[in-house]
Amino acid sequence: MTTLQAGDQAPAFTGTLQDGSTVSLSDYAGKKLIVFFYPKDDTPGCTAAACSLRDHYGDLRKQGFELLGISPDSPKKHLKFIDKYDLPMPLVADENHEIMDAFGVWGPKKFMGREYDGVHRTTFVIDERGKIERVITKVQTKTHAAQLLETV
Repeated sequence: MTTLQAGDQAPAFTGTLQDGSTVSLSDYAGKKLIVFFYPKDDTPGCTAAACSLRDHYGDLRKQGFELLGISPDSPKKHLKFIDKYDLPMPLVADENHEIMDAFGVWGPKKFMGREYDGVHRTTFVIDERGKIERVITKVQTKTHAAQLLETV
């Protein structure tokens, strides 16, 4: 779905975190960042992906990565999701899909013959200068951290 690819500049964004504070791409200048977009807190696939990243958070950090999850859920739902699964990474509430639109991950989907607009599960690896290094469109939810670690 996304037209962004390796070598492109990551879109600048500002969003609201689970605690109500704001975060921007510029906050990560000089750092490597993994931004993972996912459809919904506390659903089987999204939970598997988040827990994979949680379980390998230390390994990803040792490789110099910061992590940031983004979904259309509210800050309150994100806080519950973080607490329930002991997630170490911050989650952005993109309720109006502005960040998802900028990254090209919000759009038409099909499920059980029904078409609707939603989030295309996608992960972006962004370098210290804000350039996209890698785009993962076929996220393997249960082994997502391994997908990321195999290329670093």
